[in-house]
Amino acid sequence: MNSFSYFLRLLSRKDYSTHELLQKGKEKGFSPEEINHAITELQSKDYQSDKRLIENLIISSQGKYGKSVIKRKCYEKGINIELFEEIWQTQTAEEETDDLADLKSKIMRKYKIDSFQDLDPKTKSKLVNYLSYRGFNPFETIGNWQKEELNA
Repeated sequence: MNSFSYFLRLLSRKDYSTHELLQKGKEKGFSPEEINHAITELQSKDYQSDKRLIENLIISSQGKYGKSVIKRKCYEKGINIELFEEIWQTQTAEEETDDLADLKSKIMRKYKIDSFQDLDPKTKSKLVNYLSYRGFNPFETIGNWQKEELNA
């Protein structure tokens, strides 16, 4: 069995980082050149990707573990910490925009708001309380929604 088919068999069961594949190849007795060639070929065919591994780890661990635990898991798998930080930032930024869009539609349904431009004081007060209780800066959030409506 050559290193490519060995790695392919491993990757068919679960995702491995490049570092883990290097270790597995060394344990199996393959030459470093053969291991590097096989890993390069796997990555060119998109069978192995450290980026995808990190994304999957973040998605599967959210809600259970915090950033530091996920970061440690990536470190243990031999993944570059800078790559983890980059992917973490993009993942959390995407989630925040999704959460805000969901929150906006929920608030519009709950308080029967058609436009944020002319909120009556009573509704605005309720909205400020609702947003601040959930950890948002209410005036900034409402201001952003008002700007969105003007630009739309």
